[in-house]
Amino acid sequence: MTVRSMTGFGRAETEYAGTRWWTEIRCINNRFLDVKIKLPRGCQTLEERLRKQVGQVFQRGRIDLTISSIGEEHIDTGVRVNIELARQYRDALRQLAESLNTPEQPTLAQLCSFPDILTREQSVVDPETLWPPISAMVSQAMADCEAMRAQEGAALAADLHTRLTHFVQVIDGVDAAIPSLLLHRQEQLRQRLDKLLAGTQFDPMRLAQEVAVLADKSDVTEEIVRLRSHLSQFTAFLSEDAAVGRKLDFLIQELLREVNTLASKIADAVIAQQTVELKSELEKIREQIQNIE
Repeated sequence: MTVRSMTGFGRAETEYAGTRWWTEIRCINNRFLDVKIKLPRGCQTLEERLRKQVGQVFQRGRIDLTISSIGEEHIDTGVRVNIELARQYRDALRQLAESLNTPEQPTLAQLCSFPDILTREQSVVDPETLWPPISAMVSQAMADCEAMRAQEGAALAADLHTRLTHFVQVIDGVDAAIPSLLLHRQEQLRQRLDKLLAGTQFDPMRLAQEVAVLADKSDVTEEIVRLRSHLSQFTAFLSEDAAVGRKLDFLIQELLREVNTLASKIADAVIAQQTVELKSELEKIREQIQNIE
């Protein structure tokens, strides 16, 4: 069974360059593929490659991929002094003191308090060297998520097969009831004509024509055949190793159209009740396949 749900969760961890990295991937229903990626500072250049990697596994759904880290990915390597900027601050302070006719001169502590005079230098791990371990970690998380999606997909497929079996049984019941229903209607027509034309002669050929017209209007053979064909396709799609959610949704629409046509052709209370049951079952199936990739 290859049906996959669009709902899943996966998590994985790795360690690289003294840093612990972990990723979480969450998937929920969506008509199309919508990938959202959140990365640590300095790793934004990896986003496009990660998006392609995710797209190779998931075909539909809202995918939220988060990568986090904690450790020594940003290591202080020293302090940088901006001598030229310090001189400019010193000269500006001296000019200010002369203008105000004050004896104060700028001190070293005052100069160091200005921004950008002393700055810490950091070494940052190159994103290119990060790509192999990050990519492997994301692949592991996606595999974890896929296992969950496959498990839920198997449960969905089992439920759909059960509903399809019941649907077929109702169709078989309708199909089996049609011949006796037509015979009953033909007999009703004869009795009605006998009552209306009591004591008079009427053309048997005319009666045969009316019966033929009645039978043609009530003939649902084509609808039954198409329903069985769509159901066969539906079952086959459930075994495909591909994203079949949209195909199944289309077949549900076609099945509903045939059931409506069948109901309009046969104005019978028992058949009407069965077609209502068929529509109800189709709606339940439609709700289930909204979660299938």
